[in-house]
Amino acid sequence: MQRQIALLLVWSVCFFQANAQKPKTPSSSQIYESIQKLNFLGSVLYVAAHPDDENTRLISYMSNHVKARTAYLSLTRGDGGQNLIGPEIRELLGVIRTQELLAARRVDGGEQIFSRANDFGYSKHPEETFNIWDEAQVLSDVVLAIRQFKPDIIINRFDHRTPGTTHGHHTASAILSVEAFDLVGDENSHPELLEYASTWQPKRLFFNTGWWFYGSRENFDKADKSNMLNVDIGVYYPLKGLSNNEVAALASSQHLCQGFGRLAQRGSQHEYIELIKGDALEGDNIFAGIDTSWNRIKGGKTIGDLLYAVEKNFNFQNPSIHLPNLIEAYTLLQTVENEHWKTQKTKELKAIIEMCAGLYLEASASTFSVSAENNLKINIEALKRSDANIKLKSVSISPINQVKTTHVFMENNKKYNFSFNTIIPDLDHTSPYWLNKKWTKGMYVVENKALIGNPETKRALQATFSIDFDGLTIDFEKDVIHRYSKPDKGELYRPFEIIPEASAKIAQKVVIFENNQPHDITVVVKAGKDNLEGHVEVCHPNDWSVYPKNQKISIKHKGEEQTLVFTIIPPKNQSEGLIGPIVHIGNNAYTKELVEIKYDHIPYQTVQLPSESKVVRLDIQKRGENIAYIQGAGDVVPESLQQIGYSVRVIKPEDISAELLSRFDAVVVGIRAYNTVEALEFKQETLFDFVSKGGNMIVQYNTSHRLKTKQLAPYDLKLSRDRVTDENAEVRFLNPEHPVLNFPNKITQKDFEGWTQERGLYFPNQWSNEFTPILSMNDKNETPKDGSLLVAKYGKGYYIYTGLSFFREFPEGVSGAYRLFANMLSLGKDNLKLEAKLND
Repeated sequence: MQRQIALLLVWSVCFFQANAQKPKTPSSSQIYESIQKLNFLGSVLYVAAHPDDENTRLISYMSNHVKARTAYLSLTRGDGGQNLIGPEIRELLGVIRTQELLAARRVDGGEQIFSRANDFGYSKHPEETFNIWDEAQVLSDVVLAIRQFKPDIIINRFDHRTPGTTHGHHTASAILSVEAFDLVGDENSHPELLEYASTWQPKRLFFNTGWWFYGSRENFDKADKSNMLNVDIGVYYPLKGLSNNEVAALASSQHLCQGFGRLAQRGSQHEYIELIKGDALEGDNIFAGIDTSWNRIKGGKTIGDLLYAVEKNFNFQNPSIHLPNLIEAYTLLQTVENEHWKTQKTKELKAIIEMCAGLYLEASASTFSVSAENNLKINIEALKRSDANIKLKSVSISPINQVKTTHVFMENNKKYNFSFNTIIPDLDHTSPYWLNKKWTKGMYVVENKALIGNPETKRALQATFSIDFDGLTIDFEKDVIHRYSKPDKGELYRPFEIIPEASAKIAQKVVIFENNQPHDITVVVKAGKDNLEGHVEVCHPNDWSVYPKNQKISIKHKGEEQTLVFTIIPPKNQSEGLIGPIVHIGNNAYTKELVEIKYDHIPYQTVQLPSESKVVRLDIQKRGENIAYIQGAGDVVPESLQQIGYSVRVIKPEDISAELLSRFDAVVVGIRAYNTVEALEFKQETLFDFVSKGGNMIVQYNTSHRLKTKQLAPYDLKLSRDRVTDENAEVRFLNPEHPVLNFPNKITQKDFEGWTQERGLYFPNQWSNEFTPILSMNDKNETPKDGSLLVAKYGKGYYIYTGLSFFREFPEGVSGAYRLFANMLSLGKDNLKLEAKLND
């Protein structure tokens, strides 16, 4: 039976991620657990730097075993990471990772908070991190998060005392947390934040330590643990049919774009936390000396007597019999002076009353999106699955201020349906709020300070159900969603969104001109309403030209697209700039692109970004024509190579054969392919044979962890964690006469200007004599790293391994990255060979 419960929970977790907008229909066990948490007045804030940094084992333990209100403050949204499941990087990756964090919190029971810090990529030292972040602003956000959440306990994931030993963001998160601990209770510190939250002083600050921080288990066993607590995070939850570690594994496995899907662990396991600041330890209770009962607040004892009785005598067969006590407690709670606990416990108690009453309340829009001044139908469904005496007084939709007064006494299990037909006013378009203003490398700009810390943008429309419980009216707010079905998937939910009446994108995000010949670009206009009429122009730099000046658009149905072709005429000399479409509809002009992100494990996401593309008039030569590309973790390198005139074919690893490869001049292997593609282990000899016969093989970066093959190259090659995070770091030519730096393009220092985020990562640090290192580079105060570009002659061809971040530079239109990659592809393809090939 317990196994069946566990399987049901696992299934419901997976289902819920894809249907995160679906109204909750909790079981009696889930209601009971909510009451247990309601009766615990204590809180824990976990602090780290990125999505997937958080220790889900400890978050789940605090939330589900201790029953504390628990949250994770992630300073960034993980924008600078890699993406193992798709092509999104930078800010779009941050949107995905935000939703993965929310999915994880739905599993482990925690809440999610962010700062405005932008994950700019790997940093080796907190000093570098603070030079790029606005340290004062991020500290302010940490102070605000603590004052708003008001944790009794703060737990840092990382150690503030060891800068330079881990990711600079990691140490920075701990440094800011420690600093904020001493500031949050002082009204003279950050007084501008008092408008949004009152001062607060946490009782204790811990560091979530472990043997890995000591170098080995042996060292940790010998360490003085007198200032540490250890907890068994392997505890079992009979109501869930799962252990804490199993819940934690489900939570961390939501970080799919980072490859965090993992096996669950069972059995006893200990986690250690070291006291850093605050009250001294008292025994093994993290909340020792803190009253976590209802007695904590003035007037709480009477409320507690009612709610403890509900918990003690909970009726799993008929939770609705507890409504009188719950309603009485709710009424008393509204008279409590402590605003923080009144607000938080009112929210929790309202949810429990709704669950015990068996209420199902839903507001579903007839479509998933609409633009201003267009019609929308909202279908309301209200259902009471209990014998409780309940009246549905009214339903209202905000912010459009429509109300339906019903005064219906709800019968048990009888469905009540009605609808609103409305015209949508001019509302803010749906998009992640932190992307509404142009951001910097280190910080997002949030003009509305009340939004800082929020994990996502509030939904456009809310339905408020006013319910009368024997004379007490309680309002229940529900986001308006879109419910629909598909024959092959059944009932589905997705967010409802406000979109512009028109959006446009240029299909190519980077347009490379290898000479002064004109290129055609496609502008795709998407209608956000029926019968869209207007015209489009393309803005451009002064030394570029566009023909025609503008073109008319006429789109009959919402959601349909019209493709227009414009000709871009480059200048004669090397130049670069931005172009962007402007859609004119009446007196309105639209300049944004509507980006849609769809993965099964997170809710559907709509993002509006400035619609712009980079145009580059490039001085570039190349040799060879046909390229085979083996995809890895996801990048846009194939499309980028097509931009400079190569014919690129993406091939499946299982299709690799000598006959297939004979059609190509070179094979390029995508980022982390040897970490993610199992089949490549069995194709290495075929690929090496292709090189020996005269082909070129370029392998982009992989990590040494979880390599799928022991033979990455035809010669000895060992990967390391060496990387150069400063995108402006000096690049030194170790072999300036090598063909890869001279043919067919002369590579100079200018080709390494304008790089973005980093030079490269996971460089080899050991290689056989057959390899020639080409470049040397290093971050400040570090030894030279010579493994970023290694070239080896193998038979008649060349094997090239590179950790340079071409996958980041190509989408940004970095000229030098294109020129260098063209040289890598052209190795050995001199003019005589090219002429011979053409003559054949």
